[in-house]
Amino acid sequence: MLTSNLERVKENILKACARAGRDPSEVHLIAVSKTKPVEDIRTLYDAGQRLFGENKVQELCDKIPQLPGDISWHLIGHLQTNKVKHAVGNAVLIHSVDSLKLAETISKEAGKKQLVVPVLIEVNVAREDTKFGVYPEECEDLIAAVSSLPGIRTEGLMTIAPAVENPEENRPFFRKLKQLSVDIAAKKIHNVSMNALSMGMTNDYEIAVEEGASFVRVGTAIFGARNYGTGEL
Repeated sequence: MLTSNLERVKENILKACARAGRDPSEVHLIAVSKTKPVEDIRTLYDAGQRLFGENKVQELCDKIPQLPGDISWHLIGHLQTNKVKHAVGNAVLIHSVDSLKLAETISKEAGKKQLVVPVLIEVNVAREDTKFGVYPEECEDLIAAVSSLPGIRTEGLMTIAPAVENPEENRPFFRKLKQLSVDIAAKKIHNVSMNALSMGMTNDYEIAVEEGASFVRVGTAIFGARNYGTGEL
């Protein structure tokens, strides 16, 4: 079932790329494995999947030594400053930088480990009180501040769209994030690239692909329903 689910999601991504006239190589599928056992991840790995996403640093760190070393682990959940030391060096991309304080903490840890850490800035495009992220009008100022920090590089933007029944309702939010990335890229800020757009989850990833996503974060459509949580990736 897991393998057929994965293939179905990949096929849907290909169809969305075709509808939008996009090159499928521009879109990367992150299989969101939070709360799922390593056996399930290994099944998908054997089917060719290499990008996996975790919400919690502890779960990320627990799973990494149990699985092949060529997996690219993405940290997609909210990151607390006291967990940064465990995230840096383990996650190939941190999707959820939402404050200068967090960026400064990542920068300090990167210096200790002599790394450059790629990050995305989380943007609360829909302005939901229950979501993390800066508002669109605050995004450029945060990026400019982060750009001066050593050991950290901004690669793009991320958003979590509202939980809606009709995925078309989220198209304006994805479109706005894409336009924001274009506007910021035009500023040519040092140490910043806008090559990555992380948006779209199980319910709306096809719409996100049509609107320019480079990473889609899909969990439930691949792994099946989870036993807890208020939303589905």
